[in-house]
Amino acid sequence: MIRIKIVLLIILVIILTISGFQLYHHRHYQIPIVAGPGVTRVLKLSHYLPSLKGSMADTWVFFLEGQEPGGKVLILGNTHANEPEGLLTALVIIENGQVEKGTVIIIPQFNHSASRFTRPGDGYPLFFEIPTSWGKKKFRMGNREASPLDQWPDPDVYIHYPERQLLSFLDARNVNRTWPGRPNGLPMEQVTFAAMELIRQERVDLVIDIHGAETMFPVTNCIVAPEKSAKLATMVSLTVKAMEKFDNHVEPSPPKFRGLSHREIGDYSEAMPFLLEAPIPFLDQPTGPKTERLLLDGRDPFLLRLARKKKLFVPYDETGWPMDKRVGQHLSVTLELLKQYSRRTPDRAIVIHNVPRYAEVVEHGVGYYFVNPSTVSPDKIYFN
Repeated sequence: MIRIKIVLLIILVIILTISGFQLYHHRHYQIPIVAGPGVTRVLKLSHYLPSLKGSMADTWVFFLEGQEPGGKVLILGNTHANEPEGLLTALVIIENGQVEKGTVIIIPQFNHSASRFTRPGDGYPLFFEIPTSWGKKKFRMGNREASPLDQWPDPDVYIHYPERQLLSFLDARNVNRTWPGRPNGLPMEQVTFAAMELIRQERVDLVIDIHGAETMFPVTNCIVAPEKSAKLATMVSLTVKAMEKFDNHVEPSPPKFRGLSHREIGDYSEAMPFLLEAPIPFLDQPTGPKTERLLLDGRDPFLLRLARKKKLFVPYDETGWPMDKRVGQHLSVTLELLKQYSRRTPDRAIVIHNVPRYAEVVEHGVGYYFVNPSTVSPDKIYFN
């Protein structure tokens, strides 16, 4: 009996050692980001709130500045790090975009801590790879909330500041519930406060927060916008549907649901916020295993059955919802927001070139637009 217990204990130790090593490797894996020819300077978010310096909550901020003055846009990726199309969209712009007029500011991993924390207990893959012409580019698969290693313990109930609305305890680690933040609050409140300081100090005109949502959730394939942003969002939605032939609609930002970027940024600054959603079948509950393949191609037989019974909120067939399609939609909507805003306010125009739109990404694949880090100078590479 004692021998059996010893054997079981040894097996348990081996399992814990292997899993612990895998999670350690995931948390410390560095993703190389190539600063493309349009990047003019790179800062850390702690530049706007020094208390973040040295923490896992701190993250890179990339500036692409044109020679002509104009408006400014802030683009946020990986607010939810289990929605990686936001990160990939941001990287395509960072590595390729060149700004002629105005300034494009990009935070590719807004919740940096969440990008280093995942959900293996729910079957999430630790990593995923995007094929390119020079090999495969490897990424961490993240989580919706920041890691408890970086913010703990969770409160019994999260009380939103300053509105005092009661939210789920997990929302304390969700940076899309902690806006507008506070400088001496919880780490994720400090992240959103630092972003608000960036918005105010840099006089940002537009903020675009890029997400993915379940096919069974009605707020998907859309632009979420508050009242001040609704007219521009509607024009963009109608344009991309007519010109680029993908579904997109506008959802109003609920004024009584606090902490969200598309609500608080507009209420606490002069900027116009927009939150972009594209369908990500990986996040739906009634799917098969949560594999890397499902994350990338979005094909699932159970969702296909539900689609035939008209239970989904987006078109869905045997082609699924591949990553290329999701990233392409986000790029087209982002570019159209800049284009329509520039037409309305030519003195604050934001003009960017060399960024692909929907049809190009679907044709070539998102990996086509990633630069091989081994071909550039080391001072152009930022690890995140």
